[in-house]
Amino acid sequence: MTALVSPVVPETIPSATPYLQMRGITKAFGTLLANDHVDLTVRDREIHAVVGENGAGKTTLMNILYGLIHPDSGEIVIDGSPVRIRGPRDAIAVGIGMVHQHFQLVPVMTVAENVVLGQEPGGIVVDRRAAVRQVGELSERFGLVVDPTARVETLPVGVQQRVELLKILYRGSRLLVFDEPTAVLTPQETDELFEILRGLVAGGKTVILITHKLNEVMAISERVTVLRQGRNAGELETAKTSPAEIARAMVGREVLLRVERDEAHIGEERLRLDGLKANSDRQLPALDGIDLTIRSGEIVGIAGVSGNGQLELAEVIAGLRPVTDGHVFLGGEDVAHQTTAERRVHGLAYIPEDRQARGLVLPFDVKDNLILGSQSRPPFAQRGQRNSDAVDERAKELIQRYDIRPPDPEAPAQSLSGGNQQKVVVARELAENPKVLVAAEPARGLDVGATEFIHRQLIEQRDHGLAILLISSELDEIFSLSDSIAVIYRGHIVEVVPSAAADRERIGLLMAGGTIEGGTPSASQVAQAAAALANEPPGTPPVESAHQ
Repeated sequence: MTALVSPVVPETIPSATPYLQMRGITKAFGTLLANDHVDLTVRDREIHAVVGENGAGKTTLMNILYGLIHPDSGEIVIDGSPVRIRGPRDAIAVGIGMVHQHFQLVPVMTVAENVVLGQEPGGIVVDRRAAVRQVGELSERFGLVVDPTARVETLPVGVQQRVELLKILYRGSRLLVFDEPTAVLTPQETDELFEILRGLVAGGKTVILITHKLNEVMAISERVTVLRQGRNAGELETAKTSPAEIARAMVGREVLLRVERDEAHIGEERLRLDGLKANSDRQLPALDGIDLTIRSGEIVGIAGVSGNGQLELAEVIAGLRPVTDGHVFLGGEDVAHQTTAERRVHGLAYIPEDRQARGLVLPFDVKDNLILGSQSRPPFAQRGQRNSDAVDERAKELIQRYDIRPPDPEAPAQSLSGGNQQKVVVARELAENPKVLVAAEPARGLDVGATEFIHRQLIEQRDHGLAILLISSELDEIFSLSDSIAVIYRGHIVEVVPSAAADRERIGLLMAGGTIEGGTPSASQVAQAAAALANEPPGTPPVESAHQ
């Protein structure tokens, strides 16, 4: 997938004239003050980042701007004139468009039908040919490569995001708001999105970017507004600041962007995979003879281009996907055909990559989520009877230890921010003192403070003898935490490299299926390495993943 828009740097600095001003915005939900007299000033033709911890009030502020939430007090000024935004129609009418973190698309409809929905050419009898033509012209004009006739459900996530962008461009939006736009994108898709945003700004648009990824803030924005606990915590010029300074403003203290760790004290074998094979959901090979050993006191990171079997590997070890051949040894016992519950008894814990779909029962309260998997065993139940005192005591202990907010054991899990939801999952999985932990994307979607906390927990547990298999699409996370890096390609572990000797170029080449012969990579291997390091599948598709 290649973007047609090349990076464009405007010849002149964007105008210092404010295009948008939000003054004294206040919004409370019951006793929770989500926005407390927040100010935001965005200049014409700039990319302005809004950052903060999970729950800092970023999304609430943008939902107020787009009319999805009504403020209790405050004023919105656009181009020098106060405006009243009572709903999305009012926002669209004054030139505001918003791309939500969770796309607002109809999967069974085509790209063109989604883009023109609500403003269809032809009136009651929709002129589909005109819609296809108009959307095609729009996509060509803005360099957003997409087939107007394709059904949305058949498109990769990155292309679906382009459809969302085309929707707001079709409506003539001048101010484009993106809420965590890269949360579900590969690094390659992220690069393409940023090229598109630079082109849009060069063409006269203004962009607000909500994100928690500081490397993206530094790469794309011109100014940054920081929110902390619903209040303004600073406005910074990107060129004159640093990730450390932004993180400090977000959290209110110094944050380690890379967790410090001592040398590993590796002990006995805890997990061994022997000739492990498994299929994807479409019954095509996803794992093809995996051999891997993890010992107590070490973290083994799995590095690979998305779709090469990483997530199937996690599910097979956890007992969520059947083994077609091979063995899974936990503490010397083959559990390849045991249930998930039986594996937990053997000391296996699992942090799934999707905390909402696999890690939590969202309508359940926090205290019940904190005992999932153990709810039928002592001390939480005996002879079929629930021990409420034990459940309450466990919740109180873990909420305090892991700083879960709000500290309310009866709050529904779905009411928590993403970072606090992840803390619930991590707290539960580590509370039983497991021997082996499979951690898939443990910091996905988390802000710097929550990421630092999760990483500290993993290192602390490793230092106490836990064997950890870390699966992450973030190569920085793999390098930061791993004692050894196992590279997976087309369902095979092609090499295991001690992290102290790991070289990013070599890891990239291995991820792309390349090798360095005689120490000098060929031009094609360099190209493969660059694609791999950007998480872009090179050339021939990898082994099919059920998660693509």
